[in-house]
Amino acid sequence: MTLLRTLTSVALAFALASCGGDRTETDISGEKVALPTIGSSGGALSNVEAKRLFGAKNFASAQSPAAYGSYSKGCLAGAEQLAETGPTWQAMRLSRNRNWAHPEMIDMVKKLSRKAAQQPGWEGVYVGDMSQPRGGPMLTGHASHQMGLDADIWMLPPKSLNLSRAQRENISSISMRRSSGAYVNSSWTPAHHEVIKAAAQDPRTARIFVFPGAKVQMCADEKGDRSYLRKIRPWYGHHYHFHIRIACPKGARGCVDQVPPPPGDGCADARQWQANILNPPKPDPNTPKTTPKPKRELLLADLPAQCNAVLNAN
Repeated sequence: MTLLRTLTSVALAFALASCGGDRTETDISGEKVALPTIGSSGGALSNVEAKRLFGAKNFASAQSPAAYGSYSKGCLAGAEQLAETGPTWQAMRLSRNRNWAHPEMIDMVKKLSRKAAQQPGWEGVYVGDMSQPRGGPMLTGHASHQMGLDADIWMLPPKSLNLSRAQRENISSISMRRSSGAYVNSSWTPAHHEVIKAAAQDPRTARIFVFPGAKVQMCADEKGDRSYLRKIRPWYGHHYHFHIRIACPKGARGCVDQVPPPPGDGCADARQWQANILNPPKPDPNTPKTTPKPKRELLLADLPAQCNAVLNAN
């Protein structure tokens, strides 16, 4: 996909997402959702911004674990909290209270951390944002991460797993990109390749988002089984961390998976994205200029019907 076509798709997706009254959503990643929403059943809170309500919850609901809705319009029942520190991980930015997720995501991160600890120079992983205690839209940052099935893993190789809370607020990850993301820089190592590869090879993983240069480098360096590369998708940003997205847990009801990636390893598309960064295509003079509408904030009424019970549970 060329950069121009990508930007057009993004603009279209935001336009679709801003339309009211339609229960079918298409997000910027190609996710299609058609679920009953809370609507007026939320009472006086129906027209309140959902991020205000879910962002105010400090603990998980006392329900069985369940992901409802979609990655960009959903919520999380019975979340599990990732321990602040484990044998091979540390949760970062604890003040955000975003170290919550579905138990499958928690298990996946712990498994990955053990794999990372086997790499030279890595004591494990630093875990960035996962989800809020009850999922839902966040007060700041991500549009996704709403069902407890997303997690950000820092690109910074952990040298210590004894960071204090204060240190975890102030330390920063490091960027891996060069030339606006067309290439990796000198901080990229074979260990980064192996950690991201391990995440992609987990059968629960649906996608991993990285900056284009990282995908291109992994395509060039991989000499063995290349099937996992299909799950690694270039996307804007994602040079300080990579983003893991797992599929809806087996047997889950009310959880909508993202459309699977196209067949193949995706390397040609990544190289095209790289080429467009280095030599941006000229705009088509015949394309009419439009001003994208600002994205409307999600209201409680917009969320899946199950999210009302999640919000109000003990």
